[in-house]
This record gives sequence, structure tokens and C-alpha cells, in this order.
Amino acid sequence: MDRTTTRPHGRRWLGGALALAVGSGLVLVGGAGTAQAADVNVAKNAGFENGLANWACSAGSGAAVSSPVRTGAGALRATPAGLDNAKCAQTVAVKPNSTYTLSAWVQGGYAYLGANNTGTGSGSVSTWTPDSASWKQLTTTFTTGASTTSVEIYTHGWYGTSPYSVDDVSVFGPDGGGGQDPDPVVPSTPAGLAAGTVTSSSVDLSWGAVSGATGYKVYRDGGNPQTVSGTSATITGLTADTAYQFQVAATNSAGESAKSGAVSARTAKVTDPGPGPAVPKHALTGYWQNFNNGATVQKLRDVQSQYDIIAVSFADSTTTAGQIVFNLDPAVGYASVADFKADIAAKKAAGKSVIISVGGEKGNVTINSDASATAFANSAYALMQEYGFSGVDIDLEHGINSTYLTKALRQLSGKAGSSLVLTMAPQTIDMQNTGTEYFKTALAVKDILTVVNMQYYNSGSMLGCDGKVYSQGSVDFLTALACIQIQGGLSPSQVGLGVPASTRGAGSGYVDPQIVKNALDCLTKLTSCGTFKPAQAWPTLRGAMTWSTNWDATAGNAWSNAVGPHVHNLP
Repeated sequence: MDRTTTRPHGRRWLGGALALAVGSGLVLVGGAGTAQAADVNVAKNAGFENGLANWACSAGSGAAVSSPVRTGAGALRATPAGLDNAKCAQTVAVKPNSTYTLSAWVQGGYAYLGANNTGTGSGSVSTWTPDSASWKQLTTTFTTGASTTSVEIYTHGWYGTSPYSVDDVSVFGPDGGGGQDPDPVVPSTPAGLAAGTVTSSSVDLSWGAVSGATGYKVYRDGGNPQTVSGTSATITGLTADTAYQFQVAATNSAGESAKSGAVSARTAKVTDPGPGPAVPKHALTGYWQNFNNGATVQKLRDVQSQYDIIAVSFADSTTTAGQIVFNLDPAVGYASVADFKADIAAKKAAGKSVIISVGGEKGNVTINSDASATAFANSAYALMQEYGFSGVDIDLEHGINSTYLTKALRQLSGKAGSSLVLTMAPQTIDMQNTGTEYFKTALAVKDILTVVNMQYYNSGSMLGCDGKVYSQGSVDFLTALACIQIQGGLSPSQVGLGVPASTRGAGSGYVDPQIVKNALDCLTKLTSCGTFKPAQAWPTLRGAMTWSTNWDATAGNAWSNAVGPHVHNLP
């Protein structure tokens, strides 16, 4: 939600290889192909033991991770998305008229390794490899020009493919004046470990920073280490009303410190929220912002009464793949988490469904294995129990795996039962045909799916179900793209029209409420249509959605006051 997306116009191939030069790791060697005694590795933070220090990754695509790693405690994991190929680069100091060998170890999706601005030949060198399930070394060489004192080294993936990992980058050759990283030493033991907020399934911990540490391991009852990069952690997946002991150790590539003294904490008792209210035949969905981005700040109690489904935006990911938590933002103004939970209970008592949304523009929850699917289901259900959420909304915008997301949602359904509210908010490109991962997921969980509120904005022109191209913001755009979902196998009751609540709610695609009402009438009654008219009416169409209740409030509730009653009066 709340982002601008651009679309690739195709892929170029040169000489049988993808026309992108990016390195997933580099090693420079001086001399005639072999490293000399005076050669050094001029790459800094070459093993990502200090997070992303010295590296810059495009569009926030890169992250320092503790797994998978080849050596040490860290590695780079970068995720291509849209028109971003997840390029990560740094500038290294080199010596003119010298030869360097670039090398790095890569794993995962397509990975590219290269150097720019070498000062000789074309000025660039590169090598690449397709998907690699295990660590694989990429190597190439370059020679610097007579006046070249710095070179950009880089790595990237390929559009629409899987994330890739990089470790142990090296650029061996003569020292260009920047020297090399000193060998690290084992960090000292962390101090100040303290327990904070507890829930029925989690405990918040914090401790003091340790100089030279690149990460920390949190131990529960002496084992079960969880690796984190910062000086705080939320330990989840715990049993209600149970005492635990925690310790923390500092780590870097040289090793791990001794464990700190133990701190004890007991989880809270569980209060069963019970099943949520039934979703109306025709429903209005609104996303509530758990942050302040300039829109009207609301508490849940302030959300306009027209909204039947309120999607709390957003859950946060953890270092455990698939696992989600929720952190109430102080900017929203709640005095306590208990007040927030009370507002959820009040909305449910008023017949509203309050659900937790997963993803958004910046959120990235990875569900690509059986373990991560189970972690998602367990943590999502724990949030439902703890806060009283009636279900989940899937708004993952950085790629999904339909096989494992389906497993995760079915496991969650098995825990939550038939009252689970399950919604999705794919982008328009994600629902153009039944072969996309989002569409496949929606069809695979059709029997437990409440509604797909596709985002009819930030997309530009798209194809309708009649094969014609329609511009966003028009009645035809809304109706012809909804038609694709219904003809593709979704029930009309599982289709909703997602639009911004105001011109400030999205980068593009704002739709006047009257156009939304016309589109709803066209789809349900075959009236008020544009140039496109469906072959039949779908009177059970679920309704409409907006981003967000906050932007709606900023615009004087114009959207919900106009569209809400119209949705509720549909046939």
C-alpha cells in the first residue's frame, strides 16, 4: 500500500546472456593473474560482518542476514522487485595501471558480479550465474587506467527472480591507499539485559551495545539461540503463563562472546477473543495506519462507522522466516497496548472485523518453505489470540510463493476455524491472469477466502477481460479488470474494488467516488457502465476497499460517506 510501482517493458539478451552486468562478489588480483605478496583485499566489509556498512543497495533491496552465510556471521541477501534488480555496490580505492581479481561467493537466484569505471577497455567487466542452490564462486579480472584511483564493484540479481545471497567478496590487488579491513577480535559480553513488555506469546528484551559486534544471539533457557542485528529483540512463539530465562551474547566474524547474566520473565495468560462477527454480504474495507505519514492520525475507535473490515497496517517481520509480530507505534497516541486491544473489542462488538495486514510497500515477509509457512501460521494465530484480530490481510508486494503461502493460510485456517476473515490486496499486475502467484494463491484458498481487494492504482494502463487496454481512474478500468478475476475463477462475492481515499493516498490512480459507485452499479446491475459492459451482472460482488481510513479522514470522510452507503445498498 501507499507506494508507486513501475513495470518492466521486457528483457534484453546479449550473446545468450542477460544484458545486465552486476557482480555478486568481487576479488581483484594483481600481476599476471595471481596475487602478489603485496596485494591486499581493497573491498571493505567484504563479508558483511558489519551489516551493510560501505555498501549501498538500490531501493532498499539489500539486507545483512545471519543465514545463509558461507563464513563468519553475516552475508548479503538482496531481493529484486519490479524494475529494481537489487544492485548493491561500493567504491574501492585502486592503484592506476594495476590488475585486480574480483571474486565473490553467491547463492540463490540469478547473481551478477562486476566492476565499473575501470578506465580501460569498455570501462566495465562482469560475470554472472543462474540460480544456484549452494554457494558458488564468481570470478573475473580488470586492469585500471593510467589515472584511475577508484572503481565501483557491484552485484545484482534479475527482475522478477528469486532473492540472491553474497558472501566473502574480495578485490585483490595493489593497495590504492584505502588499506584493508583489520581482522576483528571476539567482542565483549553484553551488559544491561532487561525484559520489557510481555504478552501471552512473546517477551521484549533489550541490552547495551558492544563495540565491534556485528550481531547478537539471544538464548532462551540456555539454548534456542535467535540471531538479531540490533540491541533489542522480541522473542515470540512462547507458551502462555510460563516463566523463561534469557541471556545474550555478542558476535562477529572472530567468534562469540560469553553469555550475559540471565534475566527472567513470565508470559501473560491468554484471553480467548472468540469468533469475530460475520462479514456483511456487501462490505467496505479500510486500511488503518499504525504510523504517521501526514494523514490524520486515528485510534481504532475513530475509524469511520461505514467500514466493515478494518485492516491494521502492518505486521512486522522477524529474523525467523515467515514469522510476524505487531508493534504498536507510539505515534498513534495510545496510552497502552491494553487500550488498543479494548478498541478492537469495541469494534468487534459493533459488528466490525479487525484484521492484521501483512506486507505493504516496505514490509517483506518471506514464506518459501514448510518451516516458514508454519512460522507464519503460528505467529499470525498468536496475534489473533493476543489482540483479538478476526483474521489476516495479505498485502505482500515483494513477490510470493503460492505453494507455501497456500500452506501457511491453510494451517492458519485450521487453527482459527471457519470464522477466519482472509483478505488479499494484490496489485493490478498480480491479477492479470491465473498464472500469477497471487492469482494461483487466491484460487488455491478459494474455499476460505473472504475477498480480494485488488489495488486499482499506481499501475498505469492495464488489459481488461476483453483484451483491450484501459486507463486507471476510469469506470472501464474498474469493471474490465474485476471481470478478469471473476472469469478466472473467483466468486463475485470474493471481488472488491480497491482505490485511494484521496489524491494524497497514492502516487496515481485516484478515482472520484462517483466513478466507484458507477463501477459497482455496472458490475452488479449492468447500469452506469462505460464503454465496457460485462456479459452478465454479478449482484453478489463484495464491495470496495480504500487506502486508507486516515487519508479518508484527512479529506473529510468524503470517500466513506459516498461509497459506504452505496456498497451497503447494493442488491
